[in-house]
Amino acid sequence: MKLNHLSFPSANAAVTTQFFERHLGFTVAGTWDKSAILKRPGFDVVIEHVDDAIPQWPKNFHLGFELPNLAAVHELYASFKEEGVQMETEIFNNGRGSRFFCREPGGVMFEINTRSDASEQYQGTFDD
Repeated sequence: MKLNHLSFPSANAAVTTQFFERHLGFTVAGTWDKSAILKRPGFDVVIEHVDDAIPQWPKNFHLGFELPNLAAVHELYASFKEEGVQMETEIFNNGRGSRFFCREPGGVMFEINTRSDASEQYQGTFDD
């Protein structure tokens, strides 16, 4: 089994879609009504517009995206701060690598990490 897609409701699908495009490298594959299908190699993200309310996410629900090294984590962190992205943490290392947490405009939390600087005890626990 492989991941096919993730689907997220958004009260402002256009802004959420722009965030995925601009910051996470997704491309828009199609739209309908106010919703969009976004592509990355290997899986899709569907941003579904909802009119009734801003979606509420469980506090710790998040998606993790891995970058190749610590410099890339710092670069994206600085870019997000400069553009006013809602930051949940500073960059920190918990042994499994460096990371930070932020929220996209629709409220979904992201973990942006690298495992390039993970402690040796964790190096063998990652699949390539």
